[in-house]
Amino acid sequence: MSSKKHNKPAAAGVAAGAAGAGAAIPEIRPGQSIELLKELHILTRDGKLNQDSRRKLKQVYHLYQFIEPLLQEIRNAHPDVSVVDHGAGKSYLGFILYDLFFKALEGNSRIYGIETREELVQKSTELAKRLGFPGMSFLNLSVADSIVSPALPEQIDVVTALHACDTATDDAIHFALKKHAQFIVLVPCCQAEVASVLNRNKGASLGRTSLTELWRHPLHTREFGSQVTNVLRCLQLEAHGYQVSVTELVGWEHSMKNELIIARYKDLPRKRPTERLQDVLQSLGLEEMGERFFATL
Repeated sequence: MSSKKHNKPAAAGVAAGAAGAGAAIPEIRPGQSIELLKELHILTRDGKLNQDSRRKLKQVYHLYQFIEPLLQEIRNAHPDVSVVDHGAGKSYLGFILYDLFFKALEGNSRIYGIETREELVQKSTELAKRLGFPGMSFLNLSVADSIVSPALPEQIDVVTALHACDTATDDAIHFALKKHAQFIVLVPCCQAEVASVLNRNKGASLGRTSLTELWRHPLHTREFGSQVTNVLRCLQLEAHGYQVSVTELVGWEHSMKNELIIARYKDLPRKRPTERLQDVLQSLGLEEMGERFFATL
């Protein structure tokens, strides 16, 4: 009998300790699903957070601080909110958004995770079911297929792409423009295509303009190409009537890929950014990339 009296408080103490461990971590918010964080391997089984996971969680939460006001703005305009996350991977962002914002909503608000790796889609689908997150859907689709898929609505409120590598970010932009997204939130990563074109045309450009010195050396080609890619993306979005802001997602000590692009549709004048986009492509010898950035104009 004494053993039973001792065991019950002990079991309760373990449960309280696990909850307390989560609550003691400043990154974890009130009401946050500890089970979800463990499933995403952000928390260990005993509710602890290692340094790598802490960095990842900080990035996702910091991004949430930018996205939450956008979701609330849409929510104020109409009851149901739709989000598509391209290149979802393990759907860290989608699950965090659902846990912190969507699970408290009534109605038909939904998050769609688009991912080309079928095994990740299956795992995310199973996890959402296990956690009781009915407003999450995961689709094994390419961007081209997702644009015409009947599984997605004709219009999407918010399109996100978190660390979508190289042209995957451009694919997400293309999808967002086709779906008339009110907001587009991007954290680009590994932009290599523009750098390769700059490198290939370097010889011809050297005799044409001294600006080629900006990307003459291979290291500069890579870094300059990355920045130019994002500049072109911003001009592309502005050429579709979006108001664009660019800021840091997290400090350089956490990630070198920390540029956050947020576009809000405002139906702004399109002529000047369209002309600037064309001028930049011509000035840098990137005319062959015009089809990508002008395809949806």
